[in-house]
Amino acid sequence: MKTIYHITFWVLTFIGLTIFFTQTFPSVSTALFFVGMLFPVVVGSCYTFNYFLVPKYLFQRSFKKFTLYSLYLIIVSTYFEMLVIVLSYVLLSNYSYEQMSPMASDVFTLTITLYFIVFLFSFILLVRQSIQQQTITQSVEEKNTNPTEHFLNIRSNRKNYRITPEDIIYVESLSDYIHIHLKDDSTLKTHEKISHFHKQLPASFLRIHRSFIVNPTYITAYNKETLVLKEQELPISRTYKKAVIKVLNEEKR
Repeated sequence: MKTIYHITFWVLTFIGLTIFFTQTFPSVSTALFFVGMLFPVVVGSCYTFNYFLVPKYLFQRSFKKFTLYSLYLIIVSTYFEMLVIVLSYVLLSNYSYEQMSPMASDVFTLTITLYFIVFLFSFILLVRQSIQQQTITQSVEEKNTNPTEHFLNIRSNRKNYRITPEDIIYVESLSDYIHIHLKDDSTLKTHEKISHFHKQLPASFLRIHRSFIVNPTYITAYNKETLVLKEQELPISRTYKKAVIKVLNEEKR
């Protein structure tokens, strides 16, 4: 999510928690103080779960580690909730348990509240990712069905060249310039960023390295480290290795 969405979510969450705990606190100010102490625990648990545990273990299908570390997270967050309760007992209730808010001293209630927010955040992330995926899919379908995008206009050596993506073997980035290697063994050099040029190509083109985009039609051999296009060997970087090998293996079937 963009920063503005994160800020909006947490502002609304802070307000919601304050309203929720105001019901059992003697004043809004004490509820604000309590939520202020609890809030770092909520935020830390939320980001640890959604931006570390989920992508690193759940998405990688490491379910045992995901379950184990999620349990650790619950234990650690519960410990910090108890610390908040102790601070509330000292700072807000003047060492008088009778003056404490029943809701604020209930670890179970605090844990349920905390993980409701964690899973609400997960749901919002899932919805946004689903919308983005649909947008990308529609864009790819339009790119592949729109005949006006089958030609690329390239400015090279003070001339304009009109080529089709099928003519391209691979694209090589050299700082602010790219070299477009064509099937007739010619090369066009143009002033453009490789990431921008990649957006103009059909979805079938593969980014295998920060400096290379290839047309899989011309791949004659490959392994986990390199691939060969018309006797030209190119490296596959770690960043793109998993996605590239997966696509190539699926095409082989």
